[in-house]
Amino acid sequence: MANALEGRTAIVTGAASGVGLAVAERFLEEGASVMLTDANEALLAEEADRLARGGAPAARWCCDLREKLGVANLLASVADSFGPPDILVNAALKPVGGDVLDAAEESLDAAYEANIRSVFMLSQAVARRMIEARRANPERPGGAIVTMTSVVGARTVPGLLPFSVSCAALDQLTRAMAVALAPHGIRVNGVALGPVMTPALREALRATDGLRAAILKATPLGRIGEADEAAAAAVFLASSAGSFVTGQILGVDGGWTVLDPLAAPTG
Repeated sequence: MANALEGRTAIVTGAASGVGLAVAERFLEEGASVMLTDANEALLAEEADRLARGGAPAARWCCDLREKLGVANLLASVADSFGPPDILVNAALKPVGGDVLDAAEESLDAAYEANIRSVFMLSQAVARRMIEARRANPERPGGAIVTMTSVVGARTVPGLLPFSVSCAALDQLTRAMAVALAPHGIRVNGVALGPVMTPALREALRATDGLRAAILKATPLGRIGEADEAAAAAVFLASSAGSFVTGQILGVDGGWTVLDPLAAPTG
């Protein structure tokens, strides 16, 4: 899909590393102007400056998306740099561990703040800007919001209760927003990540013996996915190729969610 996002302006959160950075890179390749945002100021500056070095329309804004002022300042920076946003990719997904009997209340609060509150606040604010821009120019194409979530939102994984609950909430938030924003020409979809290589998964693989083998055994495609493969799904959902797709949670998991554990290969 060469130049699938030509002339579009995108905001990508979590863009200093992992899937968010891969999305930003892929969107730039597809012709979009991209505002990268992340809470890690040093890493964000390094990666955004690298992308912009060759003349790519990439800018950066470091902020805390859990705060209204941070969201407002981000949108002001986007407007100053590129104009109204056409696309939002919520890729700042934070894994939070804990199980039913040992999870602290603080872990649920942390998952809510990082994975639900911030996504809702930014998506709401961006949707309002999209609606304003389309009222000013009825010929303007509709907007698109894509939220990275996880397959654990629909599956039970011991030890990931706060994260699983927050991802299930993100899935429902995606569907609710899709219905509410459809009359305004804004499509809202999610990408449910399975075993895709992220900084968090890389650290887990280093820390947990046998985890890689267990993942490969449970994944029909027999490998761990790359961040760019999740980015490709975001391009599809944000571009005209996905123009009749809304309210969907697209699994990028190598078939992980369709395999019954009892049927996993033994050798």
